[in-house]
Amino acid sequence: MKIVLVRLREAGNVVTYFSPQPLNTGDYVIVEADRGIDYGEVLEVNEEVGEGNFKRILRKATPEDIKQVKRNEQEAKEALKICGEKIKEYNLPMKLVEGEYSFDRKKIIFYFTSPRRVDFRELVKDLAKIFKIRIEMRQIGVRDEARLFGGIGPCGNSLCCNSFLRSCEPVTIKMAKLQKLPLNPSKISGICGRLMCCLFYEYENYKELSKELPKEGQYIDTPSGRGKVTTVNVLKQMVYVELEDGRIEKVFFKKDE
Repeated sequence: MKIVLVRLREAGNVVTYFSPQPLNTGDYVIVEADRGIDYGEVLEVNEEVGEGNFKRILRKATPEDIKQVKRNEQEAKEALKICGEKIKEYNLPMKLVEGEYSFDRKKIIFYFTSPRRVDFRELVKDLAKIFKIRIEMRQIGVRDEARLFGGIGPCGNSLCCNSFLRSCEPVTIKMAKLQKLPLNPSKISGICGRLMCCLFYEYENYKELSKELPKEGQYIDTPSGRGKVTTVNVLKQMVYVELEDGRIEKVFFKKDE
């Protein structure tokens, strides 16, 4: 048995499963869900384990399963239009973002954003009468919205949240300061308008690499004499030092193996 991380549907949570068969990252699978059967994409395959209280992957998705997923996606678009009309009818302060069926079509999930909590109980009752299945309304943030739609980040690559990150972790301005980035919102924000996710997963590496480096403003001894550190380049493990006679010297620090 192997432990496998699976992202349910296109926008669902990342869940840990047992797999009785060999799988690769990127495979689509049919899995046990809380209320029935669902599908998802394999994000990561880990080492074999002997025990654990995880649900099981039922099978690797067949061509027929993929066709069913595609049919569900098409019908979810129609359901999204109906839900949008009902939201207008009830005059609810919510922006509908996406809708998706579970694989077995026992429920449909509508994702929305809103600046505040929304009482959508009457809306759900109305939608349940129309679709005759279980209705879930999930309020998401702007990061989740970017993960749903995807896109290209400032670096020119696909959005981290949409391609490989398992979840959207909190990102702080402290992480940007450690990388010596300009604290201009337009330079350190993603397309969601929040601080870029890469600042979070790069933080520990920068923190580790910074341990043996002097800080800006600190005085250190160099082969050419004593001087003041003016600039620190964490990745190159190098600092610029202004010597007492005004000269600028590069000083490299070798990282211990």
